Amino acid sequence: MTQVFEGPLEMLAAGLAAGPLLGLDLGTKTIGVATSDTRRQIATAVETLPRGKFGADAAKLIALAQGRAARGFVLGLPRNMDGSEGPRAQATRAFARNLCRAANLPVALWDERLSTVAVERALLEADASRRRRAEVVDKMAAAYILQGALDRMAWAAAAAAAEREA
Repeated sequence: MTQVFEGPLEMLAAGLAAGPLLGLDLGTKTIGVATSDTRRQIATAVETLPRGKFGADAAKLIALAQGRAARGFVLGLPRNMDGSEGPRAQATRAFARNLCRAANLPVALWDERLSTVAVERALLEADASRRRRAEVVDKMAAAYILQGALDRMAWAAAAAAAEREA
């Protein structure tokens, strides 16, 4: 099951094996990385990788995935506020296709609108310095993206369980 899915529920429906997922916030200069626990309940920021050529980026991500026994990736898709997709979204889709092939792992896309804004706001409320915010914003945005996908998967599982009981 190595393909790009429009969302995490589609990836689950295709038979995703149990285990952690990696969340990615793809920027032009960096890639924020987060991981989930094995039960896919909590997302944790891991690191921010500098962007380079795709091969080098993929090698770093594959090494992280293997080291954490990740079963797939959740990649933030930068849609426009009206829901349309611009050049950044198309570049992200191309990155997802290439990563999927290189890593031999599935990739689920997740709408990342306002994720960086939400993280910036939380860091400002925590009184983080400008320098500290710059250091952590990308990996925190990856955790925000991944947590949204994990919450959606948990909600779908709870709804299915409730429907079976009814």
